[in-house]
Amino acid sequence: MSRRARCRAAILCALLVPSACLLAADQRQEVLNQQFQSASADYNAGRYAEAATELEKLLPQVKNSFEVHELLGMSYSALSQDAKAVEHLEAAVRIRPDDAAARTNLAAALTHAGEIDLAGEQFRKALVLEPNNYTANHNLGEFYIRTGKLAQACPLLERAQQINPAAYDNGYDLAMADFLTGHADDAHKVAAGLLAQDRDGEMHNLLGQIDEQQGNYLAAANDYETAAHLDPSDDNLFAWGGELLLHRTYEPAVNVFQFAVKRYPNSPRLQIGLGMALYARGLYEQSVDALLKAVDLSPGDPRCYQFLARAYDRSPSQADAVIERFRRYAELQPNNALAQYDYAMSLWKGKKLEQSSPDVETVRTLLQEAITLDPNLADAHLQLGNLYADQHDYRDSIPEIEHALQLNPNQPDAHYRLATDYVHVGDKDHADQEFAVYQKQRAEHLADNDRERAEVEQFLYSARNSGAQ
Repeated sequence: MSRRARCRAAILCALLVPSACLLAADQRQEVLNQQFQSASADYNAGRYAEAATELEKLLPQVKNSFEVHELLGMSYSALSQDAKAVEHLEAAVRIRPDDAAARTNLAAALTHAGEIDLAGEQFRKALVLEPNNYTANHNLGEFYIRTGKLAQACPLLERAQQINPAAYDNGYDLAMADFLTGHADDAHKVAAGLLAQDRDGEMHNLLGQIDEQQGNYLAAANDYETAAHLDPSDDNLFAWGGELLLHRTYEPAVNVFQFAVKRYPNSPRLQIGLGMALYARGLYEQSVDALLKAVDLSPGDPRCYQFLARAYDRSPSQADAVIERFRRYAELQPNNALAQYDYAMSLWKGKKLEQSSPDVETVRTLLQEAITLDPNLADAHLQLGNLYADQHDYRDSIPEIEHALQLNPNQPDAHYRLATDYVHVGDKDHADQEFAVYQKQRAEHLADNDRERAEVEQFLYSARNSGAQ
């Protein structure tokens, strides 16, 4: 039970006591008062079911009691019985429409029940009743954050901050809202002010994100490291390791992720982070090991396979294990073009390593299925063209590679393959053109390193924002 809820229950008890004192001669009233106090004690002790049972017995005798309806609604809310909670909290509001706390409790119950618009209406009415109240400003501001209305949240959170500058929850919300709306300087000021009062891992993590947005990468790394030392959570360790990886401090990144996966062995994103860090260090076989663990932890996560495929390119020695994972992925997601493509490529590479003939028909079928599922998958067209070329079927190879280059012209290796195909069919002019494009693109370094870095960045930011997975 939250501190706010406990305080409210204590108020309810106090509200009922005076009536009992005034009617001390009335034995029935005294019994009712005792029953309510017993229910209130159960609620405060976390015995919500017992409190609800006592209050349901009491209610028929005091049908218009604000206190009973409100405490009963709060009890049902704690039991996640949202419909009953809303029913009784609405009754409490009808009895006392000018009670801001009652409207706040009703708004919280409506939020849990999925009645977002109605909840917002109650939060706004609570603020109208008490415009200078910290809780009313904070609650409405937090509501706007949760509903994605950050611009509307900021002034309310700022007002709450003015009323109570030491309130951590509000300060964190305000700093996050400022950060997400692009006001990094304001966010930094709020976060740093709260840290001056109390060192906190969560706030250091946020400060790291703010420093990163401002381009202060060394400060960001220090913030993430401090957050991880104060609170070695999955989130904080991932953020620290990710920051080191992002800025190519590979050896420390490996160390952080190795520590992290020992502490949280069931976290797919930490295993992926370790796999990427090992890959960046050139430890390809170890990278494959880490990424195999990641796909076993989260068999349906496409990000795992994206990086496993890349590590497997550099270290195909574990072909059987990798092929088995991609086969499973293709079966789990039969309508996913990339799943079919990756399975095809794992089979093809594995057989080449074994110096045995690949099952060309299976590989071709999988690549064609990938193209059917996603006609714009350039890599599938390219590899199907390569497969045809390996079989000396240049007439079928050329249109596939041309299609791949229409979808993505910046593929120097594809231009080279197309040039050699033209040589084989005796088309020297087109071959010379493609060789020229190949040389130009290689000279301009339109290459894998930049693409790989962009993919790493995308994963780190998305995984950081999505929380532990």
